[in-house]
Amino acid sequence: MLTTIIQANTYQDSVTLMVLSNHVSSLEGINKVSIMMGTPANLDIFKSTGFYTEELEAATPQDMCIVVDAETDQTEPLLKAIHDFLNNQTKQAGADKTEVRSWKAALEELPGANLALLSIPGQYVEYETRKALNQGLNVHIFSDNVPVEVERELKQLADDKGLLVMGPDCGTASLAGIPLAFTNVVREGRVGIVGASGTGIQEVATLIDRLGGGVSHAIGTGGRDLSTEIGGISMKAGIRALAEDVTTDTIVVISKPPAKEVREEIEQLLQQVNKPVVAFFVGDHGLAPVNHVVYADTSEEAALLALGKSTQERNRTEVTSNGASRIIGLFSGGTLAAETADLMGLSFGVEADREHRDGFSFDYDGNVVIDLGDDVYTQGKPHPMIDPSTRIDFINRYCDTDESIVLLLDNVLGYGSHENMAGALLPTLTKLQATRPNVEVIVNVCGTEQDPQRYSAQKQLFEAAGILVAESNVAAVEYALRMIGKEVPQFKQKTVPSVEPSTHKIESSEAIQQLLRAPKVVNLGLRSFADAVISEGGHSVQYNWQPTAGGKPHLQRLLALMS
Repeated sequence: MLTTIIQANTYQDSVTLMVLSNHVSSLEGINKVSIMMGTPANLDIFKSTGFYTEELEAATPQDMCIVVDAETDQTEPLLKAIHDFLNNQTKQAGADKTEVRSWKAALEELPGANLALLSIPGQYVEYETRKALNQGLNVHIFSDNVPVEVERELKQLADDKGLLVMGPDCGTASLAGIPLAFTNVVREGRVGIVGASGTGIQEVATLIDRLGGGVSHAIGTGGRDLSTEIGGISMKAGIRALAEDVTTDTIVVISKPPAKEVREEIEQLLQQVNKPVVAFFVGDHGLAPVNHVVYADTSEEAALLALGKSTQERNRTEVTSNGASRIIGLFSGGTLAAETADLMGLSFGVEADREHRDGFSFDYDGNVVIDLGDDVYTQGKPHPMIDPSTRIDFINRYCDTDESIVLLLDNVLGYGSHENMAGALLPTLTKLQATRPNVEVIVNVCGTEQDPQRYSAQKQLFEAAGILVAESNVAAVEYALRMIGKEVPQFKQKTVPSVEPSTHKIESSEAIQQLLRAPKVVNLGLRSFADAVISEGGHSVQYNWQPTAGGKPHLQRLLALMS
């Protein structure tokens, strides 16, 4: 029996509601609960998951919608549990920091604020981004579901003002050691990163850390930035910023292959930079260096080259064929899945699936690589970096076989990720080892010792269970290929060329340079993002945002344009 409760004008962010749904679903007498705001997109999710009721037709985007599946009426205990949960969240959040409810109050509370961090529903991003830009703030847009034409307008407006927009759908960034969104804690150093690939940035940055180096800044651009429609506006601004930044000696550029005309513009700009540059375009191989710009074939090589090392200096474990016949890759990181698919494609002599249908990055002869963070798997559910349930379902499904197979997993650490993903996955993996000894498990842990979860602690948990922990994503793929008797792709050794003196002068605005020196963050949305900034010694104010204009997107757009 489905029961619907609508609480008017009760805004909560999507992650809080996902965690809340999981929390109250465990109550006695309740089969399942789905709690979302009443946006059109969320109402579609209610329909697709079989939780839609006629009562939801009256919901507005500002209303919290609760649909419970229970044999008897559980309204009273359910509402009490929801009330207690949200009250506790508010108390914890307000215990050690100031929270505000307007832009005016936020800027008064944090003088000199220079960055707005947005994790709010996509339909409200344009209005709030324009307000931030018009008040002189750079913007990091964690939110997705922002139309590409809106992204173009916002980035062009920022560029005209000498400001930077990171995103939309920018999952990670780190400025002067201050973590933004889903971010690893990496030692400070002399390597600056600008990338359009979230877990690509995380993999390269954490490898640099574990190889003994450090990162000055990691600037995210959002995955569409290097498309024809956007034109690389944020990537160019990021490159200019790192070129002028005095704390950066070497620049690393990370992206899936850009649009042809955008790539030409990016490469022309890189030739004007008076610093060594390592470019890693996922899926491109065998590119010759051009002056001081060297092209890495893998994420691991990008990290090594950034520190002046070669692939001959990497660590490897001796792994040989064990009779396994297939590889099953189940990933939480999209770029890690894409790189895995690319390397497997080279080994098998076929192309990876660039269309990414249903999250499949690779599907050939029983070998699959699936990005479980794809939108198709996260509609109304937490991302697999936060919640292991989707991946556990896929592990059980794909490993229910008598064949000898290799199961390839990633475990992405850092702020925003699950507090102990190894511990969450191990009951399933140890049961698998007991019942399916034909399944060999390999894990790449993407993280550092400074991360809240600690790299060594997560690694030790897996190894204590007899699971092979690879040194990198690339190493994990190599081990998996060797286990099934396939050749591992080999690439030509490279070094970073020296930089010839140049008369070119690259300029970055003072507003962006100030952002790199000392980010001060107004956080709209997920409270945990403000907590992370403060935990690492940064300055942040929590803006307890709620939709304006009655939550109506057409009025939001009108207000945005008027602003």
